[in-house]
Amino acid sequence: MTESERRRIIPLAIRAALFSVAMATFLLALKAFAAWHTGSVAMLGSLADTGLDLLASLVTLYGVKLAGEPADHDHRFGHGKAEALAALFQVGLITASAIGIAWRAIDRFANPSRAEDAAFGIGVSMIAIGATAILLWYQRRIIRQTGSVAIMADNVHYQSDVLLNLAVIAALALDQYFGLTGADPVFGIAIALWLLWGAFKASSNAIDQLMDKEWPEPERNRFIEVAARQPGLKGIHDFRTRRAGTHDFAQFHMEVARDLTVGQAHDIVEGVERALRGAYPKVEVLIHLDPEGHVDTDNPLVEADVTPHWFGKRM
Repeated sequence: MTESERRRIIPLAIRAALFSVAMATFLLALKAFAAWHTGSVAMLGSLADTGLDLLASLVTLYGVKLAGEPADHDHRFGHGKAEALAALFQVGLITASAIGIAWRAIDRFANPSRAEDAAFGIGVSMIAIGATAILLWYQRRIIRQTGSVAIMADNVHYQSDVLLNLAVIAALALDQYFGLTGADPVFGIAIALWLLWGAFKASSNAIDQLMDKEWPEPERNRFIEVAARQPGLKGIHDFRTRRAGTHDFAQFHMEVARDLTVGQAHDIVEGVERALRGAYPKVEVLIHLDPEGHVDTDNPLVEADVTPHWFGKRM
């Protein structure tokens, strides 16, 4: 990412993250009053989820701000993994909240009671849906302008909140207007399970980043295709990728003809770097130059040439 791109993109992403924090704070206060007023387990679950939304939005704000800072002397690859560590902290809170909601729902089965003033709870949920829709619209605008991965993840998270609020409306309506007193705790348990599923996915993504998991195979193939189409390149091996927060990293060994001068080989490397920067401006690329046929090690994984499939398409 160039300095001019960074100066344009980061403030927009921070603005979107701040809007997300403000919206989550408003919804948290609204739902806290609604949960106290109605006594609904489903509304309590929605309140807990909104509290986690606020935490997630704060972490997103932190991650976006940190992602905009350049690497320093002690963190040469940047600070992207701090986002994954923060996500694991969120997972612990999500899991604890889900267990608490499920316990409350089970207790409601043992001691049944009707939710109070369901109309008020339904009205609060409808307001939450409308407010979330405004946030989603604004985030999509920022995503189109910046391509921020952090804001994109936050956007997906808030999309699921719309479904959660619809579930609360259904639970309150069934309990109040159709006399199904078991509907509220059933939806409460469903929300708890949904939170646990979200915690599992969040932990998987965070662990993948901390363990430097490779990009998905289609992404790797598209990246290599750009490099393999450049003239003078004879092969690519030891191709490694990883992701840290909003930063992507790729490195590989690139082979050129043995009879080239150092200057000629360097020109080919620069051509490959320019092509990759044009197609993937946010990926940091590290290329090691090898003469054609050179063997670095007997590790078959490292020596795998990933370019033959593309050589026939370069002409």
